[in-house]
Amino acid sequence: MKKLNKILKKMTIYIITSIGGLILLGILFVACAPQFGGKISKTKKEEYAQSNNFKDGKFELKIAPIKITDLGKMFKKMAKKHPEARPHKPITSLTVDSLSLENFSAGSTRLIWFGHSAFLLQMQGLNILIDPMFGDYTAPIKLKSAKRFDYDLPIEPEQLPFIDIVIFSHDHYDHLDYNTVLKLKDKVGKFYVPLGLSAHLISWGVNESKITEHDWWESTQYNGINFVCTPAKHFSGRGLLDRAATLWASWCIIDAKDKIYFSGDSGYADHFKEIGEKYGPFDLALIECGQYDSLWSDVHMFPEESVQAGIDLKSEQMIPIHWGSFTLANHGWKESVNRAIAESKRLDRNISTPKIGEFILLNEAHNGINKWWEE
Repeated sequence: MKKLNKILKKMTIYIITSIGGLILLGILFVACAPQFGGKISKTKKEEYAQSNNFKDGKFELKIAPIKITDLGKMFKKMAKKHPEARPHKPITSLTVDSLSLENFSAGSTRLIWFGHSAFLLQMQGLNILIDPMFGDYTAPIKLKSAKRFDYDLPIEPEQLPFIDIVIFSHDHYDHLDYNTVLKLKDKVGKFYVPLGLSAHLISWGVNESKITEHDWWESTQYNGINFVCTPAKHFSGRGLLDRAATLWASWCIIDAKDKIYFSGDSGYADHFKEIGEKYGPFDLALIECGQYDSLWSDVHMFPEESVQAGIDLKSEQMIPIHWGSFTLANHGWKESVNRAIAESKRLDRNISTPKIGEFILLNEAHNGINKWWEE
């Protein structure tokens, strides 16, 4: 018995030591791997304390309370893989060459969807990237479950022309990608971001002078375009201990003749009506429509809510985004867009569903329903 107890004791020590070693390695990896981003300095936190959205060292959501998701239920649900979670064959995307991007009238407005929430907007002769996530994984490591669907990007980041402005909505991996920033940073004029997000960009080698941080309702004008940082009902964080260290937002992009709204990620709430009252009506709203679940309905909308958000914004037209590239929730990959189309038809609303890589002329986007995902 003594011998058995001795063996059990050694095994226990070995297991505890091994677990402790793994935890230590994990902490070191998070602390040292560059893809996790930068840390907010004490000086910056003192600056952010002037914001109504910042309290006790973190940003807080005042739009409406967010329920804490039961992590056990979440992991259990995600473990049950939906049979249609990913396309069964490669998606056909359209190819865009750099020459076609350069030969465009400065008096017109058009967009190109890269899948998920990433767009290139050409407006007033400027090239504006919105949440450019061109990486293959929505995670700091290569997880099969986080891999992009099988399709070619319309154009590789290295082939893009000079980008005047990059806009980010928040710092989650499916919106802010380390490798994408590395590829773009030397060909970008300005970065417009919510409070705190500059820490990540600076840690990845972006010159601080290129970055302008915004609180909600703050705006910047450039070349006749007004960029307004507006509220969203979401959260932020890239590591184990940095939840709500940076602000999250939506954006309004407005010039003398066109008004575009970009939702970023958001649950449904009254902020859409408030934005619509202040800056609407919009010509086009790019609204998240995918990666939803009843367990996290406070921070992501169901498709029917996405359509209602467009109504609240007083938008003439909506394009569903946040789908078509990754599986981040346990529903069919094309379910969200089909539900959005059905709800738009029921409410007699304009909706457009462009292919990945398709040019979207703002004044020709109405009712452009193309069920390319059924091909």
